[in-house]
Order: sequence, then structure tokens, then C-alpha cells
Amino acid sequence: MKTPLRRSMGAALAAAVALTTVPAVAKDIVKIAFIGPLTGGVSANGLGGRNSAALAVALRNQDEETAYDYELVALDDECKPNVGVQVATKAAADRDIIGGVTHYCSAVAIGAVDIYHKFGMPVIVWGAVLPDITYGNDYAEVHRVNGTMINQNRVAAQFMQDHGYKTWAIIHDTTDYGKGHNKYFSEFLTEGGGQILATFGVTADQQDFTAELTKIKDLEPDVIYFGGLTPIGVRIRQQMDKLGIEAQFQGTSGIVSEAYAEGLGDLSEGTLAFREGAPAEKLPGGQFFLSAYETAGYDEAPEAYGPFAFAATNLMMDAIEAVGPDRKKVIAYLETVENHESITGPITFDDHGQNTVAVITKYVVQDGAWLVWEDSAYATGERKLVGQ
Repeated sequence: MKTPLRRSMGAALAAAVALTTVPAVAKDIVKIAFIGPLTGGVSANGLGGRNSAALAVALRNQDEETAYDYELVALDDECKPNVGVQVATKAAADRDIIGGVTHYCSAVAIGAVDIYHKFGMPVIVWGAVLPDITYGNDYAEVHRVNGTMINQNRVAAQFMQDHGYKTWAIIHDTTDYGKGHNKYFSEFLTEGGGQILATFGVTADQQDFTAELTKIKDLEPDVIYFGGLTPIGVRIRQQMDKLGIEAQFQGTSGIVSEAYAEGLGDLSEGTLAFREGAPAEKLPGGQFFLSAYETAGYDEAPEAYGPFAFAATNLMMDAIEAVGPDRKKVIAYLETVENHESITGPITFDDHGQNTVAVITKYVVQDGAWLVWEDSAYATGERKLVGQ
């Protein structure tokens, strides 16, 4: 019997000829929701995720062995909690939608989990990293294929201290996402002997950081740690330069996007960040995914979490193929997932629906692009981080 990944790879070859081939036999159509930020400051990530989910659906619909055809219903949560609750409710209340591939922004995802539980709709989170999304409740409906910020910040703290940094100033946004990063990074850093000189919470739409950065400049930290998303990260790094602050800039997975490097140009050079999972090209099915994505001709890049959206969509369709378009049966199926083959590697859900992803990748911006640390000139010593 073909595995889901092999079927998808076989379908990709067909897609290289034409993604719009009409199956010989008409099948019932099953709807799956995709929810992410399709507009706003982090829309690049949402569009990359949507395209990746759409690619999974297009490839699956080429497979004549499947029992169903699939339709992706894409909804824009704008990375805003109030909007996220609205679109989550819209999707969950629509009984024609069997399951969802949901959310890049943690502040949105944490507000939506109660909705999915209330309506009994199975979802697989594809990007949001706040631990409480899976661990904050015993909701059988909620699963996640990507990892959480806990492992990310443990690796980040150890890496930075291994490179000789001793003092930090922390800036984080005041959403659940930013507060969570601050919590875990601070815990792991202080456990390892690092010193936090000051911590500043800022709003998600703040434009001017002169007050915070002026205080930070007087403290002369080795590193400025930022827990938040790309738009604020770009502003902070720009204003650091204007104030002449000489400190290493360190971010989280929320700034690992092409938009960050493009928005800053040369100022992005040497920025560090950490993310769950490996880069697409180094994933078990990464080359297949990237080739199929390129063949499909999307205008936007898949971005860092596109492979997770692709894997989540395939897993949702695998569940439906196995048990039929029944929400309760899909939830029961997902509870048993263990070593499920995907392009991101085997997926195994623990008792809270969290994939046991262990790999954390270290990134640095070099010449306008995010590179894996080990592949960079910084790792070899040809280029130096600030203060090195």
C-alpha cells in the first residue's frame, strides 16, 4: 500500500504536467478550512501557509485512489484575536467544513481554541508556538504539527551563552506570544547564569521605541532580545541604528521571514533567531515540496512555516480518507497519530495533541537571507556577530 507521502509525491509528478487535471470519476467534495493572516503586517507568512495548504489539496485531488476530492476554504484572521474568533466561529459553525488547518499567530490561536472545542471541530495548528494552545486545556479537537516556544528558547539561551554573551535587555510585545517568549527565555537564561538588565513590554502596534531604546543604550547590554513578530522587529532594529546602539540583535521564530530581511536591507545582517524544525530544503520531503511549490507558480514564497501547513493539510486529509468526513471520527483518528509520515518528518501527537518535534534550527541573516547558522560565514568565523 502506498504511504500518504508517496501518494503525494506521485501526485506531484502529475501536477508538474497540470494541476488542474479533472479526475475520471466524480467524487464527493469535502471542505477543509485554512485560517491565517492573509492581510496585515505578517501576511507573507499567512499567504505562504495558505499556498502550501492549497498545494497539498491540489496534489491530493490528482490522486485517483482517494475516496474524496477536497476544497480549501481560506479565511483571513489578520493576526488579530478578535478577528480570529470571528473567522474560527464562522468555520466551526459550518458543518460542511470537516476540519481546519489553523493559525500562525499565537495570540489568535489561543483565543480560538475554545471555539473549536465548543463546536467539536478538529483543527491542526500549523504555525503558532504558544505552549498553552495545546497544553492549556484538555481539548481533543486541538492538535499542532509544529513545536512550541519552550524548546526554541531553551536552545536560544544556551546558544547565546555558549557564544560568550552575558547581559541582555528584553523587548517583547504584550500579546500572549510575546509574553510567552519573555517568560521562557528569561527562565532558561537566568538558569544558565545570564543577566537581564531590563525588560520592556510594548504594544503590537507601537511605532516609536525611542524611550525604551534610550534606556537600553544607557545600560549597554551585550544583546537586545526581541519577542515578537516581523513588523515590530523591523522598527526596533531601525531605531537601534538611529540611536547608535551597539548590541547583538536576537529574535524569535516570529521574525524568520523574507519580509524581515527585505524590510531592513543591510541592517538585517547578523540578526539571530531560532525556529522549530529544519528549513524546507533540509526536511525529509523538502526538495519534493519546494519543487512542487515552484511548479504550482505561486506569487509568494512558502516562508518558514509553509511546510508545516502542507503537512497539517495532508494529515487532515489522511484522517478523512481513513474514517470519512465525520468530525468526531476525525478527532478520534488524530488522537492515535504516531510516526505518521510527512514532509516535515514523522508526526506523533502526545496526550495534548502536540507533535513531539525536537529539532530547533539556529538562523542568522547573511547577505539579505536567513541562513542556517551552521551553513553561514558566522559559524566558520569569517564574519563576526556584534561584540565577538
